[in-house]
Amino acid sequence: MYQIDFSKPQFLHFIGIGGISMSGLAEILLDKGFRVSGSDAHESALTDRLREQGAEIFIGQSAEHIRPDIDCVVYTAAIHPDNPEWKAAKDAGIPMLTRAQLLGEIMRNYRLPIAVAGTHGKTTTTSMASHILLEGGLDPTITVGGMLPVIGGNIRIGHSDSFIAEACEYTNSFLSFCPKVEVILNVDADHLDFFKDLDDIARSFHRFAALLPKDGTLIINRDFGKYQDVVRGIDAEIITCSMKEEADYTAGGLSFDSNGCASFICFEKGGPLGSFTLLVPGIHNVSNALAAIALGRKLGLSVETIRRGLLSFRGTERRFEYKGQYKGATVIDDYAHHPTEIRATLAAAKNYPHKRLIVAFQPHTYTRTRALLPEFADALSTADEVVLADIYAAREKNTIGISSDDLRREIAGRGTKASYFDSFRGIEDYLDTVLQPGDLLITMGAGNIVEVGEDLLKR
Repeated sequence: MYQIDFSKPQFLHFIGIGGISMSGLAEILLDKGFRVSGSDAHESALTDRLREQGAEIFIGQSAEHIRPDIDCVVYTAAIHPDNPEWKAAKDAGIPMLTRAQLLGEIMRNYRLPIAVAGTHGKTTTTSMASHILLEGGLDPTITVGGMLPVIGGNIRIGHSDSFIAEACEYTNSFLSFCPKVEVILNVDADHLDFFKDLDDIARSFHRFAALLPKDGTLIINRDFGKYQDVVRGIDAEIITCSMKEEADYTAGGLSFDSNGCASFICFEKGGPLGSFTLLVPGIHNVSNALAAIALGRKLGLSVETIRRGLLSFRGTERRFEYKGQYKGATVIDDYAHHPTEIRATLAAAKNYPHKRLIVAFQPHTYTRTRALLPEFADALSTADEVVLADIYAAREKNTIGISSDDLRREIAGRGTKASYFDSFRGIEDYLDTVLQPGDLLITMGAGNIVEVGEDLLKR
């Protein structure tokens, strides 16, 4: 694999530079004096920002963008060998790195690289931990898979030896990393277009944990079924968190305010560490906070610093994000796109003031929808009403004959009112007729369903 010498800035080209992770890595390299070019299908705020910082940006992809003076080409998992830039780089013999491999190379440049992984919650926990590290004056470099208001985006360039990154398991991407500290939040069945089954996913997380050096640290929530499979044989220090079991970090004395946000006592090795209050709703965020607290303690930060860091965190975009009021109904947007995430979000919503809970849900990928159809129906049927959009294809084509109407029938069969519309306009027109004062509308999914709530609020 091509290795980057950060003492000698080079010329890198990014295929798909407008992605939230790719743009962040490009920004880090620009800060280190690298020459950067890149292409993407569309203009965006991220490509505008990179252009302002000196990157050469192409809209659309062409073999002509691959020039002989490029030292290395970086590409995402969405790029295939038939891409003209990928093919041109390969034919020219230019070294190539995946996005994950580049992130691993960047990690090697820091004394304290931290990676936050898990099927669910990694963006929120990375963000919580970032707030804590910033509060502690550690001046970290941060790359996160969401827009974090405190850093004004998805990337922060620090000037210390601390680096914290969100680590995704899809296509085994995180196996290219080289962390000194890892956080593993959970292991659940997902990305079944790539992984064979849950055992296959657990093996991937075990390999991720095994990347740690002997003097490294694994902070892990032990509340998932494959916990023992992940930690078996790991030589590094293991610090555990749990909402259910005995562990190094646990929570007690839980209470929730009128918006569903928790206050709790954190116990460290059985003794009370202190009380903490969150400004993001849901008991799942208490679990996320335990991991962030454990990380802060591992880094030597005081309880008061950690408390202030958590109290300053008000969420990231698309994570139970308040959008506004429409006809007296509250509009929230959330990124949940897996049954476990949906359950957590709707459980948090139960503690949020409302009369009826209406969910406008956009399934994400055909393979996930088919593989987890009953689980999706079970999770969504806890709402008072569900309105379904077409499946967001992402990287897939519908070769398996699944549709949102299949999910509608499953939900209706569980006694919950459900409807399906083949356009956002249809969903918006329907919601316009049914929303009442006091209702809580959550637009939900990893695609572009957020537009439904935003368009309603413009009416």
